[in-house]
Amino acid sequence: MDQDDPEQYRNAAEFINREGFDVVCLQHEFGIFGGEAGKLILDFIAALKVPLVTTLHTVLDRPSDDQREVTEAIVAASRRLVVMARKGRHILVETYRADPGKIDVVPHGIPDAPFVDTLGAKHRLGFSGRNVILTFGLISPNKGIETMIEAMPAIIARSPDALYVVMGATHPQLLREAGEAYRESLVRQVEALGLKDHVVFLNRFVDRPELLDHIAMCDLYVTPYLDEAQMTSGTLAYSHGLGRPVISTPYWHAAELLEDGSGVLVPFGDPASLGRAVAGLLEDVSARLDMAKKAYAASRPMIWANTAQRYVQCFGAARRALPTTPLADVSPPTHLLTANCMLPTASARHLIDMCDDTGMFQHAVFSIPDRHHGYCIDDNARGLLLCCTPANGLDESFAETMSQRLAAFVQHAWNPDERRFRNFMGFNRQWLESVGSEDSHGRTLWALGACARHSSDPGRASWARHLFSEALEKVMAFTSPRAWAFTLLGLDHYCAACPKDRNADTRRGELGQRLERLLIATETPAWIWFEDRLTYDNARLCEALIRTGKATRITHFTEAGLRSLRWLIQVQTAPQGHFRPVGSMGFMRQRAPPHLFDQQPLEACATIAACVAANAIDPAAPWPEEARRAFAWFLGENDLAIALVDIESGSCRDGLHPDRANENRGAESVLSYLLGLADMRALEAMTRSDTVSVGHSPEPSVCLDRADA
Repeated sequence: MDQDDPEQYRNAAEFINREGFDVVCLQHEFGIFGGEAGKLILDFIAALKVPLVTTLHTVLDRPSDDQREVTEAIVAASRRLVVMARKGRHILVETYRADPGKIDVVPHGIPDAPFVDTLGAKHRLGFSGRNVILTFGLISPNKGIETMIEAMPAIIARSPDALYVVMGATHPQLLREAGEAYRESLVRQVEALGLKDHVVFLNRFVDRPELLDHIAMCDLYVTPYLDEAQMTSGTLAYSHGLGRPVISTPYWHAAELLEDGSGVLVPFGDPASLGRAVAGLLEDVSARLDMAKKAYAASRPMIWANTAQRYVQCFGAARRALPTTPLADVSPPTHLLTANCMLPTASARHLIDMCDDTGMFQHAVFSIPDRHHGYCIDDNARGLLLCCTPANGLDESFAETMSQRLAAFVQHAWNPDERRFRNFMGFNRQWLESVGSEDSHGRTLWALGACARHSSDPGRASWARHLFSEALEKVMAFTSPRAWAFTLLGLDHYCAACPKDRNADTRRGELGQRLERLLIATETPAWIWFEDRLTYDNARLCEALIRTGKATRITHFTEAGLRSLRWLIQVQTAPQGHFRPVGSMGFMRQRAPPHLFDQQPLEACATIAACVAANAIDPAAPWPEEARRAFAWFLGENDLAIALVDIESGSCRDGLHPDRANENRGAESVLSYLLGLADMRALEAMTRSDTVSVGHSPEPSVCLDRADA
């Protein structure tokens, strides 16, 4: 569009309305739209009839009257608002009275490039033997380059081979107004300080491969900006994401990004402090490498694939943000997780926060572990199961360390006198009971079976086999169908690890028969279930029969499991097509409508796992799509269009209330999310291998990250 032609803004809106697009994403920055403070964009917004999502690249805390008018109009018209830093969210709420519930913080995306040292790139670019400091981006006076040049003599005194590379063309607006006057002033400053051999200007735009090569060759990246009101810096995000140590002034984006110690902050306009920081890191190679590795690891949630997933969530929420419309009348949402979408990368940050040296805490207040409620074996067993799951996506050394800690909790919970596991422990490490529930005993057997089969430590695998065998016999006196199901899931692993244990194989057949008999005794044409009500962890009953039937080749077990799962999927699918688990506020009784809330992460996790098991038996059915539907519930495809998961930390809200998400993020929720994610990764591997085996090219991946590929 012509920036200054009002008619073209209106024509664009009419075209979008006419062609039936789903959503409009407006990337807003002051200076790129016509009119005072870009007011012509308001003509476009006013004519638009399609849901609007606006990404605000600049959020001013002290706007002019015109800037305020434009921003407030955009805020009012947008279904969702995206900012790239928490500070932007704060300013939108405090200065522009924006609804905090419609603001998403999505960090600036970065390329998913490997972590490399500087030697190869330096050789290719002709900088071998130099300690390279880099600044890149459009050149303008607010970038503070003259501050860095002024700091160079002190840096050279301590690091004589230091070289400052300034890469980028002059900002187009500055070029129109003043030509190359600013760049020429920088060149004169370099000459006056005698730095011609230590400062290089690369006056050009570069394509992405060349840009990444230049970032890869630098030892330090510097952003000496002069103004704190810099909401986002793509150059900073890219350099941090490629694992370059960063030294920066504390503008808003840098202050947030580097608050974890993955960079160094220095005062604005202070060449002495800047020089000391740069020289210190150039001298301390070990500290520089540690900072580089920390920056690279911290930035993985910001790779473009994850940024895209966050936008998909945002767009889906915008399409369904109709607060005055009853749930039953909401338009069917487009599924967030199609076969062409990548799954989030697994993050263990919140999982780590929820643990101490004893084990995993049960509950959290918001994201803070709640010591008052102590620990339980249920969650520690789930944690052990996650760490032993091959497709968990967790760092291998972390998973090993956590497995040992959680196994120790399980061992301590074993009561040899009762031959049962205790469940609840206070924060003072005192057990609150001598015997836990039947379900917690079964769930612990499940984790032990997985540990026996998949643990990379032979000693821990032997321990798990021994304790599983000791604890199995008590289950035969249990009456809880879920305890039977959890035990069957454990037996699926244990019998694979110990195929000669005839007793375990016999017990597996007996428990499978019990579940099947329950189903046959209770089911009707309209109620294909094991009990007269649906409660919690429902799909685990189906999964247990499916996996048991597959392992034992007893086809009527698998048929019963698939039959009940198909019915459960229907019950858990909203009229609009998204996943809607049975709510825990009374659950669902036969011949009664299900309770819609509270919706729990446990149900989505169990449904995903059951669909993965079903797909191995019945690959012609749409089980992968049902699993994706359930997983998308975590990402915001649910009745409230609220994402339960924070991808960067790996935390998961405790569920959906009728009017909001439960902001507490306890152990059961985070483990449900991470176990569901692991099952989705396994499903993708399964569907990819199936596609290849029949002689077709693989479809685009569901959840591959670069390491998997």
